[in-house]
Amino acid sequence: MEIVMPTIPLVLMAAQLGRCVMTPMAAGCLNQDDAMDCLERHMIGDYGEVDDVDWKTNDEAWMFGFPVVSLFIDRQKISFFIITEADRSATTILLLEEY
Repeated sequence: MEIVMPTIPLVLMAAQLGRCVMTPMAAGCLNQDDAMDCLERHMIGDYGEVDDVDWKTNDEAWMFGFPVVSLFIDRQKISFFIITEADRSATTILLLEEY
C-alpha cells in the first residue's frame, strides 16, 4: 500500500472546513463512523473516489478558494459527497441524489 501525503498544509485545510453539517437524508442512511472517517480524509486532502483531474482540481481549490468536492462510499456501499464551500463557511456531507 502506497502512502500518499497531502500536498496542502494540514493546518490550512483544517481551518478551512467551516461549520461541518450532514443533511438529514445522509444522516439517516450513512454509517456515521464511516462519514466521520471520510470527513477526516477530506480534511487532509484525501478526496476518496474522485478521478485524477478532480483530485488536482481539489488541491488547487484549497489554495485558491474554490469548492472542494470529495466522493466516498461507506461500508453499506452508499456513495456520498463531502463538499467544502468556496467561502469556507461550511462543509456538508450529502448523498449523491441531494446534489
